[in-house]
Amino acid sequence: MTTQETAARYYELASQREFVQIQDTLYDENVVCQESDKAASMGIPVLTNGQEAVKAKGIARRATIEAIHSYTCSEPLVAGEFFSVVLKQEVTFKGRPRIELEEVAVFHVQNGKIVKEQFFY
Repeated sequence: MTTQETAARYYELASQREFVQIQDTLYDENVVCQESDKAASMGIPVLTNGQEAVKAKGIARRATIEAIHSYTCSEPLVAGEFFSVVLKQEVTFKGRPRIELEEVAVFHVQNGKIVKEQFFY
C-alpha cells in the first residue's frame, strides 16, 4: 500500500472509531507511539514500542472513558512517507467532568505499514 492508500484506509476506519482494526491491519509490529509530553501528567506513557503494547495502551485508555459525546477525524494530509489528521472528541472520563480534546496525529508509513505515530496536543 502507498502512503496515500494507508492514509485513506486509516481515515475510513478512524471515522468509524475502529481503532483496534487500525492497529491490527495498518501498524507495523515494531510501531512506535510518541505522545505529547503532557501525557505523563495524565498517566499515559510518552513512548510506547511495539504493536501489542500500543494496542494495550489504547484499550486501557478507552477503559477510562465513561462516554464519548462526539468524535471526528479530519481527512488526511499526505506528504511523502507521512500523513496527518486532526482528531477531535468530546468525552467524559470516569469520575471527571466532560471535556473537549483536540490533537494533531502524524503517521510515518514505510512499506505500507505505520511505523510511527506521534500526537501533538
